[in-house]
Amino acid sequence: MNILIAMSAVPFIPGGLAYGIAYYRTRDKKQAIRVSMDVTTLFLLISVSALFNILFESRWGFYLTLLLLLITAGIIGGAQNRWKGRVDGRRLFRVVWRLAFVTMSISYILFIFIGVVQYIFQVM
Repeated sequence: MNILIAMSAVPFIPGGLAYGIAYYRTRDKKQAIRVSMDVTTLFLLISVSALFNILFESRWGFYLTLLLLLITAGIIGGAQNRWKGRVDGRRLFRVVWRLAFVTMSISYILFIFIGVVQYIFQVM
């Protein structure tokens, strides 16, 4: 459990490890990057939720994140249904998960910056 918490504190380290292992096994950079993004997204989900809870003194960061992911899946699934007439669940999950990687990465950097600024103002 402590290893999981430590890896969640810096979510890009497990992503780098996943990239190295995937590249070693497949020798395919694209596949290794995909695996790395998927692993990093999982750890970003945990760490962004925790940072949200710390910064805004709340307890619902994880639930808010899941809610946003579900709303995104609903919107994209609805568009996919209108466009193709059916929903491809695997493709929907992949798109939502990759969008989560991008938004969580930006949120992680933003929350770290906000946390540092808050800490500086508290110390002064």
